[in-house]
Amino acid sequence: MTGCSSAERETAEQAATRFYGAVHDRQGEQACSLLAPSAAEGLSTGGQRCANAILDLELPGGQPVDTAVWGDEAQVRLSRDTVFLHRFPQGWLVRGAGCTAQGELPYRCEVTT
Repeated sequence: MTGCSSAERETAEQAATRFYGAVHDRQGEQACSLLAPSAAEGLSTGGQRCANAILDLELPGGQPVDTAVWGDEAQVRLSRDTVFLHRFPQGWLVRGAGCTAQGELPYRCEVTT
């Protein structure tokens, strides 16, 4: 967490919390508006809209446990999930969600760019 302020970490955590709140409340359009454009496009495949696809996923979410920020990238570890965000001009957007660690391999994410 070196090199980033507590305000940056808090802003990233708030973005992750808003995203999972929208998913939990079954607000697919709102959840998709909090995704990085490429992540939203990745869910809009096979004729299914992002708003429907995001609600079909079982994203566990949870409360923020740890947050790290590196420039325009952030990782928020939740009690039951890990989410990756990217800072865009409009703020933090989710680029990876439903992510699980795989040892030395990259995380495997249900939502990804």
